[in-house]
Amino acid sequence: MTELLSHNLNERISAIVEKWEKAPMTKPRMTKVTVNVSLGQGGERLAKIAQVLKEITGQEPSYRKAKKTIRDFGIRKGENIAVSVTLKGEKAEAFLRKALEAVGNKIKYSSFDDYGNVSFGIKEHISIPGVRYDPEIGVFGMDVSITIERPGYRIIRRKIKKAKRIPRRHRVNRDEAVAYLVYHYNVKIV
Repeated sequence: MTELLSHNLNERISAIVEKWEKAPMTKPRMTKVTVNVSLGQGGERLAKIAQVLKEITGQEPSYRKAKKTIRDFGIRKGENIAVSVTLKGEKAEAFLRKALEAVGNKIKYSSFDDYGNVSFGIKEHISIPGVRYDPEIGVFGMDVSITIERPGYRIIRRKIKKAKRIPRRHRVNRDEAVAYLVYHYNVKIV
C-alpha cells in the first residue's frame, strides 16, 4: 500500500516539475522559515535558549509572551514563555538545510497543509550540525515552519492597492509544496 502511494506521489511530483519548466512563473519559492522554541517558563534558561537560537540562526530572536494566566503551570499573563525567529533569504536557506539534516531529510506527508506551509519538529537541538551540548542549558526542541508561495502573492500584503483575496489557482497546494521540497532539498516524504 505505501509503495503504491509513494509511486503515485512520484508521478504527481514529476508532472508538477514539468509544469514548472513550461511556465516558470508558476514555480513556487520559499518565502520564510520560522523557528519557535516554547519553554513554558521565563527566566534565565529562556534567555540562554535565546542566545543559542541566535548562534544557530545568525539572527536576533524575539520573545513571545503568555496570553493568559494558567496557575497549574505557573504561567502569568504577559510573562515571556517562548522565543522565535523568522528567517528570510540566504539565512533561511542555510538554516533549512541544517534543520532538514537534523531530521534525516524526512518529513511526513501530514506535515504539509493545503496552502503551501510545512511544519516539522526537531526533538533535540544538539542534532543540528555544528551545535554542541551545554550542560547549563540542557536539551530543548524546536518547531520549524516553512512558508512557500508563488511569485505575485505579495499583493495580498502590500500597502498600496492591496488585493482582497488571492484565487485558489494562484495558491500553492499540498502536492506543489511536496514537489518543491523534494526537487530543491532532496527531502523524502514518509
